[in-house]
Amino acid sequence: MQVDVLNKSGKATGRTIELPEEIFGIEPNDHVIYLAVKQYQAAQRQGTHKVKTRAEVKGASRKLHRQKGTGGSRKGNIRNPLYKGGGTVFGPKPHGYDFKLNRKVKDLAKMGALSYKAKGNAIVIVEDLTFDTPKTKEFVSVLSNLNIAGKKALVVIPDYNDNLYLSLRNLPKVVGTLLADVNTYDLINSDVLVLTESAAKVFSEEEAAA
Repeated sequence: MQVDVLNKSGKATGRTIELPEEIFGIEPNDHVIYLAVKQYQAAQRQGTHKVKTRAEVKGASRKLHRQKGTGGSRKGNIRNPLYKGGGTVFGPKPHGYDFKLNRKVKDLAKMGALSYKAKGNAIVIVEDLTFDTPKTKEFVSVLSNLNIAGKKALVVIPDYNDNLYLSLRNLPKVVGTLLADVNTYDLINSDVLVLTESAAKVFSEEEAAA
């Protein structure tokens, strides 16, 4: 799959990059993508919900009245779950929601998400972005030149760039990530995938090495 490399002005540079069909041209497996997205979202849950049991709420531990002879039901202490202010039975306790997915499954999901982007012509390759100082306005200008302003964009770079990160972090519809940290959720949740030229070349180099 040949993709033109654009400059900051949105014009073609005359260079193209070949994105391998083995990654960007497979038939996506929707169920695998669903599992990868579900795992990502589950791992984001804090799981800190907690209620107090009858052993943890305030209240005396004495028996309210004798067991027999009162004509009433048997009662323990005031912390009984049946009373107002009593403990909760089988309430939620802190726990994690994340679950394991095999590496091959996660890789297959990621390739499926990349293939969806390729099929939808939602991949943009731009020359490496460099900023002397953090400039959000300048980054917004680049997005406008690429005709993707206002869209949910996932910007992928090969190495961390402080000025670039600071330039895009305040944009609500833009997510910046390292190539090594790309995940299926971010791919599916974006309208367009923006690869810097260096990041896109990594795919071709990996394919050549294989």
